[in-house]
Amino acid sequence: MSSDLAQELVLPLLEGRLGRPYRFVAECDSTQRLFADDAPEGATIATDHQTAGRGRLGRVWDDTPGRALLFSVVLRPLPPMAVWPELSAVAGEAVTAALPLAARVSHPNDVMVGERKIAGILPEAADGRVVLGIGVNVNQTADELPAEAVKPPTSLRFETGHEWGRAPLLAAILLEVERRYDAWQQGHAES
Repeated sequence: MSSDLAQELVLPLLEGRLGRPYRFVAECDSTQRLFADDAPEGATIATDHQTAGRGRLGRVWDDTPGRALLFSVVLRPLPPMAVWPELSAVAGEAVTAALPLAARVSHPNDVMVGERKIAGILPEAADGRVVLGIGVNVNQTADELPAEAVKPPTSLRFETGHEWGRAPLLAAILLEVERRYDAWQQGHAES
């Protein structure tokens, strides 16, 4: 069965430079770990299922295969490394803007709908780059969301009552990340 995150479905939707090159893998331990050291800025890897998905502070990110949007994108920021932690909030704002419902960033790396977590951001910096991991609960039903989560989870499907295409959401998030990332870099270049 083909995934709605397959390359031929995602590439035509991309409007900016982030998301290129794009790679889809059906399953992996974590998309964060799949990039070569020389991966260019914008390189993106998405998956239907992570067997060892991670969150902040070593927490586990559980997913139901094919239901969440799970991807990582490589950034090569020009500002000093000391300000790179700000990219967590930059990405959170991007996800918030791309979602088709009212959401907010909960510092430092969660996106919330009301008091329920719909997405998480995990930036990892090394060797002149940031690999920005993003997980969004998209089409999980109430019984597919983890009951033992630190923050009560939700999904787009749970909130809206219908399923959502993951490829258009991925393209929208990448475009919003690019816009906010570029503005962030420009802001630091001017200071």
